[in-house]
Amino acid sequence: MIKHRLTVQTPPNPEMLRKPEWLKVRGNFGDNYRNVKNLIGDLNLHSVCQEASCPNIAECFSHKTATFLLLGSVCTRGCTFCDIARGKPEHLDMDEPNRIVEAVRRMGLKYIVLTSVTRDDLKDGGAIIYAKCLEEMRKHLPEVQVEVLIPDFRGNKEALKTVIDAKPVVLNHNLETAERLYPQVRLGSNYKRSLTLLAQAKEFDPEMITKSGIMLGCGETWEEILEVMDDLREIKVDLMTIGQYLRPSLWHLPVAKYYHPDEFKQLAEVGRSKGFRNVFSGPLVRSSYHAGEQLSSPVY
Repeated sequence: MIKHRLTVQTPPNPEMLRKPEWLKVRGNFGDNYRNVKNLIGDLNLHSVCQEASCPNIAECFSHKTATFLLLGSVCTRGCTFCDIARGKPEHLDMDEPNRIVEAVRRMGLKYIVLTSVTRDDLKDGGAIIYAKCLEEMRKHLPEVQVEVLIPDFRGNKEALKTVIDAKPVVLNHNLETAERLYPQVRLGSNYKRSLTLLAQAKEFDPEMITKSGIMLGCGETWEEILEVMDDLREIKVDLMTIGQYLRPSLWHLPVAKYYHPDEFKQLAEVGRSKGFRNVFSGPLVRSSYHAGEQLSSPVY
């Protein structure tokens, strides 16, 4: 599958945006990394770590963790920040949940994150696969906690309810950026629709722990970051992640700013002061990075 190439402008002075030292990652590509990569391939599964070119892949694979990518590896949308392939997806694989269970069993995991490409070609957006994964995990590996990072399902409340009824330990849906930037960053998505989905999750299950995340460096202002936090707290979102946007290729959205680690630390403190149960904020933080720790630890 050839990845869709996005037509975007390069920064007027790329030297001004040279990647800072704190974003340079040294990977551990030892036996654990190779074993996890081979296991995912052998079971015909996908990981967001690989498909989205995550900078933490070496760390996570070396610690025998991965975020599983459901519903194939081809997305029906074309967000300008994302490195996942865009195009016409393949058929729905109803056996995928069984292979997820087998992968988790072999890896000996106790906490996993399930996410997916966006499947606007499916009436329920693929919610049935999320639910089946949760049901199979509970049946065969009941000790494993499952967090889900879901798409917006195009605002389909029944699709959301299908996932909620299957009882994930955390329901995550990322806003990704400020509302003003959606037309440039999140093609096919809608800021208010995403907020509504997170609010509806609490309506379906008031005890459900909800989570959302944003990436910095797409052109947002500091005030807009705080506005996103306020919007999430207004609908009682519990957990938040904040990370640095890294441009996957010259075809993607340029980085407007690299935030300093001290700014991320400040945002974590601001977020907790606004009432979030926990905020993971740092240059290399991603929505599923150390997800189990975020749920269980009081601070980052």
